[in-house]
Amino acid sequence: MTLEVGQLAPDFEAKIETGASIKLSDYRGKKVILYFYPKDATPGCTAQACNLRDNYEQLLNAGYVVFGVSSDTEKSHQKFIEKQNLPFSLIADTELTVHQAYGTWVEKSMYGRAYMGTARTTFVIDEVGKIAEVIQKVDTKNHTAQVLK
Repeated sequence: MTLEVGQLAPDFEAKIETGASIKLSDYRGKKVILYFYPKDATPGCTAQACNLRDNYEQLLNAGYVVFGVSSDTEKSHQKFIEKQNLPFSLIADTELTVHQAYGTWVEKSMYGRAYMGTARTTFVIDEVGKIAEVIQKVDTKNHTAQVLK
């Protein structure tokens, strides 16, 4: 299933790094950046998170709420947030329900070996809950610029 611009973003309930549950629908009225990334504390994922961190005020001023999503645990997210001083929450999608709803849990290949993993993808969701943009070719070092263009 491929989600497209103009479609209603799938609602979900998931746990963030603190163990609290959030629902996407709770953020109606705000623009949401929902970015899927493979793994906490890896070079590309750290570059992406830090780019969003370094431009966070700009994103807030533009009316955005930011959530990162990976299959890592709440504890892993806590360490990543603490180490990188991230001002936004990370969703611990250990059951892959959010990944599956957004079509980001895909077959990948490295060194000729096939495996399942996260497709680095960002969904920009508008105030009424519709997908405003899907960014599939994420520039980890300049991600904020891709979102705000």
